[in-house]
Amino acid sequence: MITFLWTLIIAIFLVVLIFIYYFNKFIVLGNRIDNSLSQIDVQLRKRADLVPNLLNTVKGYAKYEKGIMKEVTDARKAIMGGNTIEKRMKAGAELQSALKSVFAIAEGYPQLRANENFLHLQQELSAIEDRIAYSRQFYNDSILSYNNATKQFPGVFFARLYGKKAKHFLQIPTESRAVPKVEF
Repeated sequence: MITFLWTLIIAIFLVVLIFIYYFNKFIVLGNRIDNSLSQIDVQLRKRADLVPNLLNTVKGYAKYEKGIMKEVTDARKAIMGGNTIEKRMKAGAELQSALKSVFAIAEGYPQLRANENFLHLQQELSAIEDRIAYSRQFYNDSILSYNNATKQFPGVFFARLYGKKAKHFLQIPTESRAVPKVEF
């Protein structure tokens, strides 16, 4: 009788530990997703903060390219004013597209290409783009871990119990999927 009682106590204790483990696992995975999404936002804002310096450097050389400057400025405002990460990411894609035009302008102004400030800002933006790409990859990796935990046995039972559902991966904007045209 005492052996049965101890076995029952140990079994209940193990079941409670399993419930606690899975509850904590979903909390950790959810926090990792929130953190990685926040890192994407930080990098998007950092890129937006560099844009005014880049524009000021370019303006002195490319006085006749006002349309592109307005495009970049509008995209930057959209990032800074976006109230959701989705809006900021969409604005970030627009800013990235507009910045490509700015760097294309630099091709027509050899003095600008050689300008130390311009080169430094271009390198900074390139580094930030790499960090954005890494942050997006980390976010999607975190989503993958979370989704695996919600679909694998026995996590699927605990996910249902705790009301956890699979989350969506970040999608690449359609315009970013186009293969770049290289012409000589």
